Amino acid sequence: MRIPDSLVEKLLNHSGKFTKEQITGLRQKEADEKKPLQDLVIKENLLTEKELTKMYADEIEVPFVELNAKEIKHEILKLLPERIARQYNAVVFGVEEKGTKLIAVEDPDDIQALNFLQKQLGTDIKVHITTSSLLQAALDQYRGNISSELTKVIAAEDAAEEIEDVDESEVAEDSPVAQTVNIIIEYGVKAGASDIHIEPREDYVVVRYRIDGLLREANKLPRKLLGALVSRIKILSNLKIDEHRAPQDGRFKVEVSGQLYALRVSTLPILDGEKVVMRILNESSKPADFTELGFWGSALLDLKQAIIQPHGMVLVTGPTGSGKSTTLFSVLSSLNTPNVNISTVEDPIEYHVVGANQVQVNPIAGMTFTNGLRALLRQDPNIIMVGEVRDGETADLAIQAALTGHLVFSTLHTNNAATCLPRLLDMGVEPFLIASTVRIVVAQRLVRRLCIDCREAFEPDAVVVKEIEKMFKLSDNGGIKRMHELEESALKDSIGKSTTAKASPTDSLSTSATAIQRLFKAHNDGCDACNHTGYKGRIGIYEILNNTTEIQKSIVTSAASEVIENQAIAEGMITMQLDGFIKALRGQTTIEEILRVTAQE
Repeated sequence: MRIPDSLVEKLLNHSGKFTKEQITGLRQKEADEKKPLQDLVIKENLLTEKELTKMYADEIEVPFVELNAKEIKHEILKLLPERIARQYNAVVFGVEEKGTKLIAVEDPDDIQALNFLQKQLGTDIKVHITTSSLLQAALDQYRGNISSELTKVIAAEDAAEEIEDVDESEVAEDSPVAQTVNIIIEYGVKAGASDIHIEPREDYVVVRYRIDGLLREANKLPRKLLGALVSRIKILSNLKIDEHRAPQDGRFKVEVSGQLYALRVSTLPILDGEKVVMRILNESSKPADFTELGFWGSALLDLKQAIIQPHGMVLVTGPTGSGKSTTLFSVLSSLNTPNVNISTVEDPIEYHVVGANQVQVNPIAGMTFTNGLRALLRQDPNIIMVGEVRDGETADLAIQAALTGHLVFSTLHTNNAATCLPRLLDMGVEPFLIASTVRIVVAQRLVRRLCIDCREAFEPDAVVVKEIEKMFKLSDNGGIKRMHELEESALKDSIGKSTTAKASPTDSLSTSATAIQRLFKAHNDGCDACNHTGYKGRIGIYEILNNTTEIQKSIVTSAASEVIENQAIAEGMITMQLDGFIKALRGQTTIEEILRVTAQE
């Protein structure tokens, strides 16, 4: 749907939400960037696609419908053949009692499309307008599950045995193998997977998706497809298709449902053949707000205070897959203004920050973290991000940069915030330098978020309560009373900042400090919204260690991590486990999830 610029301007004026200066600025930007005003409004987050479409619908007096793709019955959807639905961007989403067919379209001004739809469905139709993304989701319902889709494509292949040398015609754009790869990627994207694993076994090839941190097997393919599948992915990634004995890394982009995705590809020779892992990165996604990530209360304030300092170091720590890059992406995006120079050196570059100067590590070409950081320091940076501090030389350079007027962000692989500081000592950094440069250390993990639509509340008995108190060391932190105070603070924070948890006063426990009255668990069968898993999405659990005067004294004396952690807790630091427990009390996750990701602590 393309709304004329003049009409968009009229809608903005009529909404009463925008000043004349804002609209004039938008029109100027439209002229400078040569982009439609409609796209600029959505890109600048002034209005969502849904809000703008609803305003347009009211203006042209066509009813707006917020399609729920999964609620459209398949027999109703099939009233319009898929080929026609996709050609004219239209779906049938309902039928009234008198037989009137309800149609959703993206562009109600497309007279040619409406005339054809009337010939196809009859004149008794009622046209609605919907957003492009909602319509695309509805069109996707024409397809079955991944197993049925792959079965259709694979049936087109002959029964030939697996061959080592793959002919180019077998992996061409319109070949069954290319279609198979497209389906595997498409379903991974739509399932919200972070990674796709294509793994050879002795008799078959297994496809697995990592969704919300856990791997799930999706399908088994014939073994004979392995060579062609791997070759097709290598061609897309610009890798050597005749190299089977060494690991390779590449990257390519695809568009799914109007969104652009980058796939980071890694191949690895294993016993039964070549394994492929593709990391899915949404290049169209916007950085999440800190509260959406899971920060709240004093931790949120500490983070915001640390990242606006003119110099110093902020460290984010946690194992691989704990969301460190996502946190730093949000931090850098919040600091990204035209008057600062943000430079990064990363391996690999996962998120593209518009306006930042991002450097990819390439050891073969001599571009290591150390060399890259040295080069960045000669580029007049204000803010520097080093993807990872891996050795003493990189650590020393990062510390020196923080000392000489730069704000430095980096990551380390340690179990918690307190062990991060002794880790720098192990790398040979002088204690007084750590004490004077490090502002805060953020330790984090990712837990699965409970599905809001089907989560279940339950009342734990006395035995369970005792176990919880023991597991989360509540008695060591002021007991249940302290826990309730923190939980109440978190709840108020969530209501005030409108987090994605949809918390409400009824989600909270009683503030009485006598018992844990209610917890939440995942529904055994789940629902359509969460694909029957009971969980949908993930949220971070955090601990933020402030480098206070007392902590600095401990660092200078090379104190053990336990001493530093106890001092931080005494000064009010909420540990990751306790932060997770509070989120469990609010119905955002479960006790089992917290223990799963923090069991090693």
